[in-house]
Amino acid sequence: LRGTLVLLMAVDKIGAIAAALIAHGKDPATPVALVQEGTTTAQRRVDATLADVGERAVAEDVRPPAVIVIGDVVAVGPHSAPHLDAPPAE
Repeated sequence: LRGTLVLLMAVDKIGAIAAALIAHGKDPATPVALVQEGTTTAQRRVDATLADVGERAVAEDVRPPAVIVIGDVVAVGPHSAPHLDAPPAE
């Protein structure tokens, strides 16, 4: 399994999705970003790996609406465009 995956409205199932991806050969160390309420003043991002994303989503109380990005591109994002992690101006 190669490339980037973007999941919409899958927070409640991310643990099972991650387990299935790992079972089918995706590296457990693959970076994952959970972006809750993107483009709003309530936006927040939780970073994890495929191995721990299910636990992190629960521990950080990530709820819909959220976008999940799975892949190496997640590791690049914060370094190349830090302004994208900031909430939008009101």
